[in-house]
Amino acid sequence: MELNNQNTVTEQDGSRKNEIPMNQRYTLSLNEAGQYFHIGVKRLRRLAECNIGNFSVRCGNRYLIVRPKFEEFLINNSFV
Repeated sequence: MELNNQNTVTEQDGSRKNEIPMNQRYTLSLNEAGQYFHIGVKRLRRLAECNIGNFSVRCGNRYLIVRPKFEEFLINNSFV
């Protein structure tokens, strides 16, 4: 899974997984958020575990990052 120049996620065989650009999605998986914000997945997982309800949501055994709220969190904090 990687980003192309339109910020859409593509699979290794070249097929597009999702047509919605990452900057327009409301929630991102930890891998997608790591690519979008240039933050490691381990750091994002720790942040998500500590901030459920603030900017992260747990869906089954997965964590999803709410992009607009996480952007606000990054603006208000000087370090991650």
